[in-house]
Amino acid sequence: MSEVAKHITNLCKKIRHHDRLYYSEAQPEISDLEYDKLLLELQRLESDNPSLITPDSPTQRVSGESIGTLASVQHHIPMLSIDNTYNTQDLKAWSTRTKKYLQEAGNNDPVHWVLELKIDGVAASLIYESGLLVLGATRGNGVVGDDITHNVRTIKAIPLRLGLQKPPPQVEVRGEVFMTNSALVALNESQSSLGLPPFANTRNVAAGSIRLLDSRECGTRPLRFFCHGVGNMESLNIDSQFEFYTWAKNAGLPVAPRTQRFDSLDDLIDAGTTLIEELHQLDFEVDGFVIKVDRLSQQKLLGNTAKSPRWAIAWKFEKFEATTQLLDIRVQVGRGGTVTPVADLAPVQLAGTTVRRASLHNADEVTRKDIRIGDVLVVEKAGKVIPHVVRVEKHLREKKLPEWCFPEHCPECNEELIREQSGVYIRCPNNQCPAQQRERLKFFASRNAMDIGGLGDKLVEQLVATGMVKDYADLYALTVSQLQSLERMGKKSADKLLAEIANSRDRGLVRVLNALGIRHVGPRVSTLLTERFSSVDLLRKATVEELAAVHEIGDVIAESVHDWLTSDYGTHVIDHLISAGVSMKVPQTNDIREGPLSGKTVVVTGTLESFTRQEAEEAIQQAGGKSSSSVSKKTDYVVAGDEAGSKLAKAEKLGVTVLNNDQFKELLGLK
Repeated sequence: MSEVAKHITNLCKKIRHHDRLYYSEAQPEISDLEYDKLLLELQRLESDNPSLITPDSPTQRVSGESIGTLASVQHHIPMLSIDNTYNTQDLKAWSTRTKKYLQEAGNNDPVHWVLELKIDGVAASLIYESGLLVLGATRGNGVVGDDITHNVRTIKAIPLRLGLQKPPPQVEVRGEVFMTNSALVALNESQSSLGLPPFANTRNVAAGSIRLLDSRECGTRPLRFFCHGVGNMESLNIDSQFEFYTWAKNAGLPVAPRTQRFDSLDDLIDAGTTLIEELHQLDFEVDGFVIKVDRLSQQKLLGNTAKSPRWAIAWKFEKFEATTQLLDIRVQVGRGGTVTPVADLAPVQLAGTTVRRASLHNADEVTRKDIRIGDVLVVEKAGKVIPHVVRVEKHLREKKLPEWCFPEHCPECNEELIREQSGVYIRCPNNQCPAQQRERLKFFASRNAMDIGGLGDKLVEQLVATGMVKDYADLYALTVSQLQSLERMGKKSADKLLAEIANSRDRGLVRVLNALGIRHVGPRVSTLLTERFSSVDLLRKATVEELAAVHEIGDVIAESVHDWLTSDYGTHVIDHLISAGVSMKVPQTNDIREGPLSGKTVVVTGTLESFTRQEAEEAIQQAGGKSSSSVSKKTDYVVAGDEAGSKLAKAEKLGVTVLNNDQFKELLGLK
């Protein structure tokens, strides 16, 4: 091999390597300029040595001619559509049917579930022979699609050659062609400069682009691709859907982020519900999740209906979009000091309600989307999540609008703001900031914290504004005459509120810890900590290492708890609450009333019909029992709801008594 041929081969390898890092792993090592230099050098060498050009060269993505029409392609295995559901009840019913079907087929193995993002794009099939891309096709009617090979080759996210030393003789990869929101913004700016109409949304432009007859035009559209399956996995010698994603990444094929596997559908639903609130971080459109049975042997047993696979379902959420103008950007301060930008919008109808504001989440998001006051924005509401900004319609930006700058000082207390060392959030460090005081008190009084009935948001705002309450302990020093001086507060209401405040003194250490708003500390973490440290004095003396050694806690939570408890602010808060008579201990066993679970250790797993997890654990404690997070030989009962998972399996293996929802209620004397 000549030196030129070797150099061309090495350049091709380098470019494929960087394509893989950028599109598949989202970890680029070089800048766009450096990448372009590599590609230009390869083009120059191939131009001088045309005999050395190979079909899988990065320069051969765009052909020099258009085709007359799209040919038809018959799929060897039909590309079926997936059934949809819009609520968790239907999702659970599907999982129950799925497990019942498997059991009737003689398969009693545990079912594991995979959660994927449902990309709002266009389904496509790619066929590779001996590692080389030979065919790209649309889904079409599921049986016959269109040959779009000429356009698929222009998508840099799709490797022309799989990055495997021993690729299979033939493999059909299936996935979604899509466009990012930032790419659509740039494309519409270009359209506007040429006097052409803008594209409405990312899905429409992806669907239209992938079926263009001229690949040169398609090549100007920055399309992307995520793979999510194959037509036939038997040739890959893998055991599960999740394992396929590892294979795909190794082959250089991009896989959607946030793909996860779960032992329990209940855990999957929890993760999906949380993930909905984080979708604004993504630069592409998602209209739900796809849930799949993980094991391929179980997928094969489940098979398909006439239209859809039985082993997969789409958990979708309703999405509503509207276009409106950004009137202003203001910032609000949370109870932990986090300062969040909020968009004030020209009122617009969205999902049956009038929307006047939308979350901008953090300073980096405003910069990334280049959001400026006066811009026309596309605003979206997905599920129950508050509206957020999808993108700026930059092609409608009529004049040079100034960039928005995050304020340097807190809008409430004028303290200089600080940015986290490793994060995107900007905080007000002043614990006495009125905004933080208001938000902390609202949380302190909430149902899952100290549960102080009658202490609503408007009353909290009055208490802080008048200076009557500056921290939690001040609540316990309030008098009837002070409260009666506030708006709409008579003696009867004041007496009732003071009684509620007094009762909250005896909620116990678990609720107090949760109510303090320590980062990473909620009801579950509070319970785990107090199982090991039964008083606040013991917690204060604990080292980071001792805290981290508690089951499920770990270093991050341990450092957060230790830093808060040993800080001047934390010391002040705890000392004042103790002085106010607030209990800072876990009630001893002999302090708890005798009950049906006295001396018993109980584990709750899965979703119960009559209780939330926290309510079930509190009921156990009230009945004299101890709530635990893990099953062992010492466990007396396991209360198992829907999708109980591995804890139920371990209980059955150890011979631990298992109670369902109704049996648990009967044991507690609630039936």
